[in-house]
Amino acid sequence: MDLKQYVTIVENWPKEGIRFKDITTLMDNGEAYRYATDQIVSYAQDKDIDLIVGPEARGFIIGCPVAYALGVGFAPVRKDGKLPRETVKVDYGLEYGKDVLTIHRDAIKPGQRVLITDDLLATGGTIEATIKLVEELGGIVAGIAFLIELTYLDGREKLDGYDVLTLMQY
Repeated sequence: MDLKQYVTIVENWPKEGIRFKDITTLMDNGEAYRYATDQIVSYAQDKDIDLIVGPEARGFIIGCPVAYALGVGFAPVRKDGKLPRETVKVDYGLEYGKDVLTIHRDAIKPGQRVLITDDLLATGGTIEATIKLVEELGGIVAGIAFLIELTYLDGREKLDGYDVLTLMQY
């Protein structure tokens, strides 16, 4: 299945010059959403995954159905102040500043094999921060899966040494 036909390109959003890749039109097509999910599940099946981790919010949309299909749990990575119990934090760079991502301190047990999921690999900053959280808690990043990779932003360079799946490249 050509998943690109289900992604809507929105010109000049959220600002002039950006060609936004809108995955909501993929998600609202049950066959395409299931196909994309099944591709990630297939990728993960031989990796002995214990847990799925995904950054808010689109990492939840991608990761939760994968976790369900694999019969494993899902641990959310959220912005600072959004998780109710003790967390670990990591600062990461944005285009115009910094932000903080957190995960519950007890979300990952040492040695657990983790699949990180998100919708889009762009510059790689969010996923690099997510990897740091997983590894700080003793998790092993067994794979990283995205729907889309924007190859011209070179985000994959930050993921050197990790097993990465992208279903579509632009």
